[in-house]
Amino acid sequence: MINSREILAQRLTDALTMPMPSLTRRDVRLPAVRGKAVAVIGVRRAGKTSFLWQCLGDRLAAGRPRETLVLLGLEDDRLTGIDAADLDWLVEEYYRRYPAYRGSGGMPVTFCLDEIQTAQGWEQFARRLMDTEQIDLLLSGSSAKLLSREVATSLRGRAIETLIHPFGFREALRHADAEPNIPWERFDSAERSALDGAVRTYLEVGGFPEVQDIPVRDRAQLLRGYVDVVVLRDVIERHAVTNPVALRWLQRQLLGTPAGAFSVQKLYNAMRSQGIAVGKDTLHEYLAHLEDAFLIRTVWMHSASERQRMVNPRKVYPIDPALIAVYERTGRAHTGHALETVVLLELERRGYECAYVRTSENWEVDFFATAPGARPLLVQVCADTSNPETLARETRALASARMEYPNAGALLITLDSQPPRVALPPGVTWMPASRWLLEPGDH
Repeated sequence: MINSREILAQRLTDALTMPMPSLTRRDVRLPAVRGKAVAVIGVRRAGKTSFLWQCLGDRLAAGRPRETLVLLGLEDDRLTGIDAADLDWLVEEYYRRYPAYRGSGGMPVTFCLDEIQTAQGWEQFARRLMDTEQIDLLLSGSSAKLLSREVATSLRGRAIETLIHPFGFREALRHADAEPNIPWERFDSAERSALDGAVRTYLEVGGFPEVQDIPVRDRAQLLRGYVDVVVLRDVIERHAVTNPVALRWLQRQLLGTPAGAFSVQKLYNAMRSQGIAVGKDTLHEYLAHLEDAFLIRTVWMHSASERQRMVNPRKVYPIDPALIAVYERTGRAHTGHALETVVLLELERRGYECAYVRTSENWEVDFFATAPGARPLLVQVCADTSNPETLARETRALASARMEYPNAGALLITLDSQPPRVALPPGVTWMPASRWLLEPGDH
């Protein structure tokens, strides 16, 4: 019978000889902090392993020898039961093959360990490796045993997170070999209209890599399967959920009605009226579990008062706009909510933290976005500006918010590339979604 160390030795050989795959390049910033492991986190199927390959490919292009670049996946049924001692043995086996790279005089070695949580005691192994060897360590994980974010938190300050979302708009175009190579300002009207159409397609298809260019029916089935796996393995199994009916009800409600105010109290009342017995504290826990698994993102109201922030409802968004159509059951158009979702996710990719604003005049602005070293940004998203009353309401909200946040920029993002037909309030900038989503941003 082949033991686990023989399997690890073979996996190491494969990792050192496998050619670098050709994959769609991700616009993800890798933290440049020495002495820290990098924890690559994100929702299942967003492309974390592909990003690890990208990191190795960049090092290879910069002149690192291929044998110093190791990506090893540990999710293998033959490796069930391995522990930190087996990982220590794996490192020793590597240096037995390449002793010249060991020690302070050797070339740094990059170890990418995918699904690291399968090895018991991996946290101690990772800390010891960073303390004793000249190794760049990249880790990822996502399973019922350990959520991807816990890979970072388990290292107690020894790791920095890199969050992988599904494809952004530019990445989706790149994946389809349709990424523009000139600035938006140089597009003619036909090219701008084509980009507007591409944005609308992106709102429907979303950014999960596997769902690009597959039939609509298959896309919906695949996305529903993604959600089912996340809910089952990363929530129900991971947290020993005892009321899966209530959890599924909550999950469908959140994914099918995005960008709206969400109140646990209102949901609790609605579920009681449907005969679903569940406690409010349990709903709060389930909501947190779904966010920890990166299935949803929540946005709080911006306020200096913690009490005001807590008593006001949150807004909830899916991790990908394509999930809206899968779970929206009323038949209503969801373009505006999908666009708002896409803008939030793009702000996150660019390193912003987001809240929403309710002004003293009771106007609401979709996002108040802040990032270290950047000017705060008020962002209002409007899919349809053809109705003058709608446009006036959206811009009035921005103008009201600017009075309360005078140091913030104010941006109106619309779906079409035709500018608004009326003058915008002073200090408010308009930008079509196709242009804003193609801007490099601060990743």
